[in-house]
Amino acid sequence: MSAIDDFLADGPWAVVGASTDRAKFGNRVLRSYVSHGLAPVYGVHPIETEVEGVPTFPNLAALPETPRAISIITPPPVTDAVVADAIAAGVRFVWMQPGAESAAAIDAAAAAGLVVIAGGPCILVELNRRSANR
Repeated sequence: MSAIDDFLADGPWAVVGASTDRAKFGNRVLRSYVSHGLAPVYGVHPIETEVEGVPTFPNLAALPETPRAISIITPPPVTDAVVADAIAAGVRFVWMQPGAESAAAIDAAAAAGLVVIAGGPCILVELNRRSANR
């Protein structure tokens, strides 16, 4: 099983960098989880409590359950802190969306034993490709 297959196989999931702006990738990724029936999924945003009808929390530690896998849609310096939080929370998989990658975050996650998807496809592209192949 590939890392992407394993990431998508089971939740819960969280989208770190969820946004209320429908044009931003943080919103588009969250909507994609919902439209593809991936549940439970949570949003992570420092202020919002709901994005697109999905419960949203200020950080990973505040989630009602530990996500098995997270999508990260944040600037690289923020990604470093998100990965540290993910390690502390017990997350098993991190998918750094294109533009969110940080060499330090990739190294830290891998050193902690997390499965890292980075520098590869966007989850939006992957989910749409899988839907088209059904």
